[in-house]
Amino acid sequence: MHLVRHGQTPTTGSVLPGRAKGLDLADSGQAQAQAVGERLALLESVDAVYASPLERTRQTAAPIAKLRGLKVVAERGLLECEFGEWTGRSLKELMKLPEWSTVQRYPSGFRFPGGESFAEMQTRITGAIAKLVAAHPGGTIVAVSHADPIKAAVAAALGTHLDLFQRIVISPCSVTTIAYGSVGPTVLTVNSMTGDLSQLAPS
Repeated sequence: MHLVRHGQTPTTGSVLPGRAKGLDLADSGQAQAQAVGERLALLESVDAVYASPLERTRQTAAPIAKLRGLKVVAERGLLECEFGEWTGRSLKELMKLPEWSTVQRYPSGFRFPGGESFAEMQTRITGAIAKLVAAHPGGTIVAVSHADPIKAAVAAALGTHLDLFQRIVISPCSVTTIAYGSVGPTVLTVNSMTGDLSQLAPS
């Protein structure tokens, strides 16, 4: 499975947009989406392209699917974390809150006010991935999601505690590839921005 973070938006790095609707890709994000689509077009095959229902993920998935002759299928399990009352607030403002240190150092014990906990988010994303893998046995899937869910999926695949998942970096339109097999997951690449993805395989 190739997990792709959506491209840059006008608020990337400055606002916590969460699940708020109406946030489109910036021009730079559209260019990133086209570039990652061209990278994934070099794969031998892609069986399906899924995306979180939000605009920025669907817009990122569109060129990926078009270049493969596929349609983008919405999957709610790929959604961004539900940030509740923190949705739409600036990161500079949030970093001043005493809870911010908990978000960074003890995320497994944190629930966003009126929203989701990181543990629930991890359970949701890993469950969604398991469902998609089961729907395409032995196949190659592209799933466009968001930074925190992808970080949580990587942590789960590595057997790393959720409290360390903030150490993982997932950049806009990066590709993270995990092979899911009968004996468990194998992480093939994380936060890949360039290079030939077709050569990735478990050693």
